[in-house]
Amino acid sequence: MKELTTPITNDDLTSIDVGEQISISGTIYTGRDAALPQLVELIKKNEVPFDLNGAVIMHTAFSEAGIAPTTSNKEEIESTIPILSENGVKIHIGKGMLGDKTIQSLKENNSIFVITPPVAALLTSKVSQKKCVLFENEGMEAMFELKVENIPGIVAIQDGKSI
Repeated sequence: MKELTTPITNDDLTSIDVGEQISISGTIYTGRDAALPQLVELIKKNEVPFDLNGAVIMHTAFSEAGIAPTTSNKEEIESTIPILSENGVKIHIGKGMLGDKTIQSLKENNSIFVITPPVAALLTSKVSQKKCVLFENEGMEAMFELKVENIPGIVAIQDGKSI
């Protein structure tokens, strides 16, 4: 299992293959249907209040029940992956199958898509801190900054290849 620590670099991703198990530690951000399109609007205005270079975004909300990935191929989420990757996001964590255009965009921007088990108790146990960083009015779908230790995943898309 390859262990990665944020921020993720291009070099971190060169030795990773589709199907490989990884773990991610450091800072990750949450976002899904409500938050990610708004984040894209902030990117267009150059108003993102944190650095996206080397970032990891998990497609999830954060509630008292914890975190678990949502389906990434929902239009509101998948449509944001190309611009987020162009602006520095290196790892997108979620579940589901992504389209060919999104796979190509990930390849062009040296970003990857990672699937993780949808087990809220396991994933939530890996979170040591949480802080709302954007869109507080969206409630549990706001963007949170999480400090995590060893979030597990499987590389589902890398370098134009998909499992």
